[in-house]
Amino acid sequence: MRRPAINITPPERAGRIFIGLLAAIAGVALLAAGAGTLAAILELALVLAGLDLLITGLLGHCPLYAKLGHIPHSLRRQS
Repeated sequence: MRRPAINITPPERAGRIFIGLLAAIAGVALLAAGAGTLAAILELALVLAGLDLLITGLLGHCPLYAKLGHIPHSLRRQS
């Protein structure tokens, strides 16, 4: 299995990792508090969004950026 190309800048990667980790932890803490069904669904969505940010930050690859063809200016090669 080939690793996807890096398409996220280092500062964005760090931000995604930090915010994703905080969101995942906050979502799990809120889920543990035990609330209503709607609150639990929203908290689960927060955990999943946090994990998505964390994983894309760790990998350095955003599938949405790849699909849209977005490459940050600092990662573009000079031609």
